[in-house]
Amino acid sequence: MLIVADENIPLVDSFFDDFGEIRRVSGRHMGPDDVREADVLLVRSVTKVGRELLEGSRVRFVGTTTIGTDHIDLEWLEPAGIRFASAPGCNANSVAEYVLSVVSVYAEKQGLEDWTELTVGIVGAGNVGGELSHKLERLGFEVRLCDPPRAEREGDEGPEFVSLEQALACDVVTLHTPLTRDEEHATYHMIGADQLAGLTGEQLLINAGRGEVIDTQALADRLDAPNAPLVALDVWEQEPRIDPGLVDRVWIATPHIAGYSLEGKVKGTEMIYQALSGFLGLPVRKKSGQFLPEPALSKVAFTGAAEEDRAICVALRACYDPRGDDGRLRAAMKGNAEERALAFDRLRRNYPVRRECSSLNVQLKGTSKSLQDSFRAVGFKLKI
Repeated sequence: MLIVADENIPLVDSFFDDFGEIRRVSGRHMGPDDVREADVLLVRSVTKVGRELLEGSRVRFVGTTTIGTDHIDLEWLEPAGIRFASAPGCNANSVAEYVLSVVSVYAEKQGLEDWTELTVGIVGAGNVGGELSHKLERLGFEVRLCDPPRAEREGDEGPEFVSLEQALACDVVTLHTPLTRDEEHATYHMIGADQLAGLTGEQLLINAGRGEVIDTQALADRLDAPNAPLVALDVWEQEPRIDPGLVDRVWIATPHIAGYSLEGKVKGTEMIYQALSGFLGLPVRKKSGQFLPEPALSKVAFTGAAEEDRAICVALRACYDPRGDDGRLRAAMKGNAEERALAFDRLRRNYPVRRECSSLNVQLKGTSKSLQDSFRAVGFKLKI
């Protein structure tokens, strides 16, 4: 069996070497010649998978180690007899921690002593939005969820949902929708000139979902206008050829890495391994925990003198601080368009190891129950 895999999928050999030969190729530049003799194809979101790539090949199983499927032509795969699997929720916690860290930096910039004074509007309450909402509510934030498809589907049996306009009125607005175009409640350019006009300099807009959810030109125009909101972008239209002018205008710019924790990436590989095992009728013998290395930072300690919000933010940013990725992306926006695109992909391919909060043991001495509960809400391991 020949398995063709995106070269940036982690631990492919560890999970799949028992199945057959593994051939790593560039996911961004993958073409029909790369997959013609393959039996299994493993991709990420940068590879468009459909007739153009797979027609005439031997591929009978396609797995994407990502949560999204807008890069997959599902309508073509099924009648072609090709089994498909994705990894929904694999990096939900990673993205939630990214947003928490961005919000913590924003609260500090605003001079807030209590970051839970901020209201947070979450647009898109799927795996990522749901995980983020759960953490924020446990921390004491007021959260407003906006998800029209879920609101219609679940009615009174689901959580309380608000309109997009109500979510956009929050201090922090964070976007976590899939990218949809030709259906009711389509999200393509969902945030356009009208929506952006209502945002003010007292608000923060975060997009860690899909770049095309925001109209890039409308955003650039709004950021050039008076009283513009602060904006943190992890996803961009036309990746990897992103607009360097927009990078200059936004407050925080990162290269589509919100879900790039080691735990999140390895979980995606594990979920596709499980799916392929099921497709082949083989037992599942491997788990991601077998392969995770010891973290570089394993323990921090706080005493009863620690201020609650400050302690949480210190520990959170010890695991991840978005300003490092922001600096690296800005430094990469040099040269012509092709050079910048290569630099964008290089930042993702060579991304430094980032561990989730669950990898960090937090020792608390003489601290309040409130502080202990807050650390648990984020996902740290506690030693009291």
